[in-house]
Parts: sequence; C-alpha cells; structure tokens
Amino acid sequence: MSEKIRPVRKAVLPVAGLGTRLLPATKAMPKEMLTIVDRPLIQMAIEEARQAGIEEFIFVMSAGKDVLLRHFECPDALMEMLEKRNKIEHMQKVQESSVPDGAIKTASQDIALGLGHAIWCAKDLVGDEPFAIILPDDTVRHPQSCLAQMMDAYNQSGGNVVATCIVDPQDVSKYGILDLFSRDGNMVGIKGLVEKPKAENAPSDMAIFGRYILQPEIFAYLDRHETGAGGEIQLTDAMVHLIHDQPFYGFVFEGERLDCGHEVGFVKAQIAYALDKDSISQEIADYMMEKLREYHAETMATQSPKSRQEAA
Repeated sequence: MSEKIRPVRKAVLPVAGLGTRLLPATKAMPKEMLTIVDRPLIQMAIEEARQAGIEEFIFVMSAGKDVLLRHFECPDALMEMLEKRNKIEHMQKVQESSVPDGAIKTASQDIALGLGHAIWCAKDLVGDEPFAIILPDDTVRHPQSCLAQMMDAYNQSGGNVVATCIVDPQDVSKYGILDLFSRDGNMVGIKGLVEKPKAENAPSDMAIFGRYILQPEIFAYLDRHETGAGGEIQLTDAMVHLIHDQPFYGFVFEGERLDCGHEVGFVKAQIAYALDKDSISQEIADYMMEKLREYHAETMATQSPKSRQEAA
C-alpha cells in the first residue's frame, strides 16, 4: 500500500433512525435489531466492517437504542448457563457476536436532521483520519463483503470511494445519483452527484449504495449545516463540494444488493440468506416450492377461463 494512502480503521454506523418503513415491527425494537435468519442487521454490519479490517465502530444513536450496545456484550450469566448445559456451539455464537471492550464508541443524534448531520455528529470520534460509513439497512450477499471489496480498491486508489450499483431509471429519485466521466473495471470516476433527482434530470442510472470511504475533510463542509433535499443536511451535498478538492470514485461492487429497510427487501433477504445456510436450506427450498404451487393453484382458480388460457 502506498505511504500516501492512510489506512481506514474506523467505521461510522448511523443507527438513530426510527425505522418507520417497517412499522409496527420497529415500534419498540430498533430496526437494526431485526434479524435476517439468526443475525440482527447491526451484527451483519459489524461483521462486514471486521472483514474489511475496521477496528473501531462508531454508533450514531438516539435515545432508546441501548440494546444495540448490549447485543455485542458477552454476558457472564448466559455463558455460564450455556456451559453447564454443554451448549458449546451456542457459546461460540455468542462469543463471535461480541466485540472487544472499547471497540464501540457512541455519538448522539437527538434530532433527525439527515444523514449528513448523523455523520457530522461523529466528527470528534473520527478525528483527522479517513473513515468508512455503513448503513445497516443495506447488505450485499457475497463471500467478500462490500466494504472489504471497497477497501481493496481504496488501498490502490486512495481518495474517496462510494459503493455504487445500477438502479431502474424510474427509481433514481430515491437515491443519490453519480455523474460519471470515466470507468476502469469496477472503478468509475465521479465528477458530480445529484441527490434524488427526477428521472429526466438524472446524470446516470448509477446510485450510491450505503457504503462509503471518506477523507476527514468532508467535515469542513458538514460543519456548514447546509440543508438540501427534503430540508435535511445531506451527505451527498457535502461530497459534491469535496469532489472539487480530492479524487472521488464509485466502486461497482460484486454480489446481490438487498435493501432490508422495507418489507419486500427484508423478506427477500430472509429468503436469500436462509437458502445460503446449509443446515436449513433444503427445508426452506422445499417449503417455498410447496407455497409457490399453492399460490399458483389459487391464482389460476380465481382467473377467468380466458386469463387461464393466456397464462398457460
């Protein structure tokens, strides 16, 4: 690795949101504690960060989310009970879901003023060094985590790197969209960003995915607390300024992108990861086939003869 490229040791995880898209499940439980098969989203995010070499995790939190911190503890009473019952495999799972003391730091975001504001809240804990950002709602199904893929690219390019993927043109208004000027393999050169543009105004169909590697100079622009789309302090707007000062790249990651922050994406993630787990995959596949046959039969039964003929 070039001496000019500073290593990334810290990751910021904005976890202060209310998770309104998944109500009522998130009424009393943080959305980051919702599980995909047997692992909560926040644990999946930490595992991804660890695979990328991250050593310190900064949670930007709001009130009532202390359970996120407790999840990464290794309770003595629980471990003693599991040991007495000879639940060795369960003990291992608890240990693997824990992190060393002091590895998690917290910053408060009492008022939801946007992603840019959430990242700004971590400024003092990040300090003067490059850092990663992981949005736990989003996950990528691939043997090498999305952030680990990005870190390999960053260690060659330096600068700022954001994960990107192609989205349907009708969905560009939901994302920050890249304005590109070059492409070399998985790396694309970025000359601009537009937050949630209308389809006719979008500079491309490549959206920012919830993974970033940014230089600390981003905080100089976040300090301004400028509001953008939706009246919020947008991280995208600060990055637009930084693009004029430093190299900025998009990284086209490999793997299946799953947005777990809404109903359809959450269910898709359950299916995908369940089929990846050898101990349950066959039973899940058999059950899905049975349900699909039932669904097809019920659908055909409610259709008109003409519709059935056309479907056949």
